[in-house]
Amino acid sequence: MTDKSRVLIFDTTLRDGEQSPGATMTHDEKLEIAQALDEMGVDIIEAGFPIASEGDFEAVSDIAKNAKNSVICGLARANYKDIDRCWEAVKHARRARIHTFIGTSPSHRGITNLDQEQMIERIADTVNHARNLCEDVQWSAMDAIRTERDYLCRVVETAIKAGATTINIPDTVGYTLPQESAEIIAMLLEKVPGADEIVFATHCHNDLGMATANALAAVAAGARQIECTINGLGERAGNTALEEVVMAMKVRRDLMPYTTGIDTTKIMNLSRRVSQVSGFPVQFNKAIVGKNAFLHESGIHQDGVLKNVETFEIMKPADIGITETNIAMGKHSGRAALRTKLKDLGFDMAENQLNDVFVRFKALADRKKEIYDEDLIALMSDSAANTGSDYLQVKWLRVICGSDGQEAELKMLVDGVEKSATCAGDGPVDACFKAVKAIYPTKAKLKVYQVQAVTQGTDAQATVSVRMEEDGRIVTGSAADTDTILASVKAYVGALNRLRVRSQKTAPDADMKTVSYKL
Repeated sequence: MTDKSRVLIFDTTLRDGEQSPGATMTHDEKLEIAQALDEMGVDIIEAGFPIASEGDFEAVSDIAKNAKNSVICGLARANYKDIDRCWEAVKHARRARIHTFIGTSPSHRGITNLDQEQMIERIADTVNHARNLCEDVQWSAMDAIRTERDYLCRVVETAIKAGATTINIPDTVGYTLPQESAEIIAMLLEKVPGADEIVFATHCHNDLGMATANALAAVAAGARQIECTINGLGERAGNTALEEVVMAMKVRRDLMPYTTGIDTTKIMNLSRRVSQVSGFPVQFNKAIVGKNAFLHESGIHQDGVLKNVETFEIMKPADIGITETNIAMGKHSGRAALRTKLKDLGFDMAENQLNDVFVRFKALADRKKEIYDEDLIALMSDSAANTGSDYLQVKWLRVICGSDGQEAELKMLVDGVEKSATCAGDGPVDACFKAVKAIYPTKAKLKVYQVQAVTQGTDAQATVSVRMEEDGRIVTGSAADTDTILASVKAYVGALNRLRVRSQKTAPDADMKTVSYKL
């Protein structure tokens, strides 16, 4: 890489991000997000873990075939089967990369039952095998931060000699601090032969809330690739958030004089879409993309920004794609206005899709005085989650509530066949969920049930999110409606649809216990 000021953005939303329990995306959703990342200017897209399942392999393969600009990367463990499967998926890309890894810390060496010398041999062998297939090979020392420093230098040198062109130093468990993150990169650049000829990458988890700080510290010390995800999605507390590192470099050019190819005006739309398809809402006070990131309630703040916006804002909303519009949405709005508004929010639809959403919009507008952006986003989420093609569909619901008991009458379509049930319960939601189970028996357990008002007022839509588990599979479901109980049933049924789809997927020749090892 000739431009030492250029920082490559490696997005792993579709791999590490999707590994968040319940964040599984459909094939079409993965292709949609990959296309948006490609258009936004992401340098490398880690599209998935091809050996994990046939579905993951097909998604990585199709993303590779369709990408126009980005390098398309797949993940592989340190064995020939993984690496060969990865290459079969990414080889269709204009620019392909194989990313292989192994855990190098004492605890991870114990898992693989390899001593230090055996691991050195494994690294040299597998990286060399990957390089014989693909010119662009990335190697990661999983749990590098907790690896002995001298040994870390040895394994990095081994990977470079075997042909790795990018070396990733991941903070797999979110353990490091900014000073240490910088010191490790500086040490490797100083001590490892050939280190100045390859790209060092940083992959930080957010367990202590410092993923972005650690990533930027590594860049300041010489790393030139940041691995991140949209909204910081990922294992446990998540990863470095793409929007945070990119905007930090944009705002603080005095301290971070680096450049990226990211079109920041596309960040907000992509953030909203990833939140929608993953089922993981963005917290209101999340940096850059949170709902409150550009809102001011304090009188002092309001007065300041009215006089000079720079008094309390370090970024312009337009920099991340937040645009003001003079279109007021209500029951008198037509299709053209709805199409324009939804396009501003990042939803570009075909005519038949618009017709379906327009009917839902009109029904919502008849029940609400004001339609906010958040209402439309929730409406789109509900439309995507409850479609006429679903195996399970809610057709009709009546709930009787009172101090003397609660009862739910429910009609559903099960594979096109109408079925009904009437059940009592400990509260209206419990009665409804029992009615669903009476129609469609399931062993799935409800792990999380959350209700959140989309906007203010007694006529506000409620967004209901559920998380369910069955046989180790975890999925989420979400739905929105001004009727909280109906939204609850739709979310519950949506999760059951996802569980059914996931239960039908099988992994070819994959040991899922070992596949669970992650960076």
